[in-house]
Amino acid sequence: MDKTILVTGGAGYIGSHTCKALKKAGYTPVTLDNMVYGHDWAVKWGPLVKGDILNAADLDGVFAKFKPSGVLHFAAFAYVGESVQNPAKYYHNNVTGTLSLLDAMRRHDCGHIVFSSTCATYGVPKSLPIPEDHPQHPINPYGWSKLMIEQILRDYEHAYGVTHAALRYFNAAGADPDGEIGEDHDPETHLIPLVLHAALGLRKHIEIFGTDYDTPDGTAVRDYIHVTDLADAHVAAISRLLDKGASMMLNLGTGVGNTVRQVIEAVERVSGRKVPVKEGPRRAGDPPALYANAGGAGKLLGWTPRLSNIDATVETAWRWHEKRGR
Repeated sequence: MDKTILVTGGAGYIGSHTCKALKKAGYTPVTLDNMVYGHDWAVKWGPLVKGDILNAADLDGVFAKFKPSGVLHFAAFAYVGESVQNPAKYYHNNVTGTLSLLDAMRRHDCGHIVFSSTCATYGVPKSLPIPEDHPQHPINPYGWSKLMIEQILRDYEHAYGVTHAALRYFNAAGADPDGEIGEDHDPETHLIPLVLHAALGLRKHIEIFGTDYDTPDGTAVRDYIHVTDLADAHVAAISRLLDKGASMMLNLGTGVGNTVRQVIEAVERVSGRKVPVKEGPRRAGDPPALYANAGGAGKLLGWTPRLSNIDATVETAWRWHEKRGR
């Protein structure tokens, strides 16, 4: 079997960590990235092709040259607030881009795809931890774009035989334990790097949005899963599909929630620095708590998080950001 895997968005945060995991597992990852949010320095384990999933010629070129046996699809815009302000950007890139990719796969007889989905497809949870059969009612265009793609994948399997794994992430966090790659977004919206920036003195404070939720300390609860654990799940998923496994739609999370204050306390423990905090009102659309029931991934993929204790996750991120000074 050909061990080449096309990784769209492989120069980004989760994509680059997954390329490292693919290489470790004996695959050759080929990154296709338009470099809007990607980084040259993050591509270390296989070729980088600069191109766009919306460009059929770019796709045909990379499929013809490398002949991948499967695709890991990370290429998407993922800023929730921006999706509300500019939904056209999100539907065009995320949905139309995925259709473009799937049609290129059909043209080149590539029949397996692992898709980067999200817990945002669930909307406001009706029960916790959130199971995979939870109703899906997104509350923003980003979540809707991902849910639309999940349905497209079902339809493409029924009509064309393309098998898929849709992996619904909770909060990706942390950095490569070896320190080779890590998180570097512009703008940065993820809680852990923002708290680390405050600890490093790169921002005046971290703002807590809402202190009156019905949670253990009044702040919002989220499920922080280490990016290396996410990467391992993608490798397990593509391996299963290549081994004629059935399509699947799975949660990827730890099953444990941490409050905003608990994350701040973890940063203070790991860094030995006090984090300046400012308390503010709730943000519209923020659910009080989101954390996963990820039992399906355990049963189907034999996957369990190994690095996702909050202190361990923060420690890998702290070492990455401290080394870079940002």
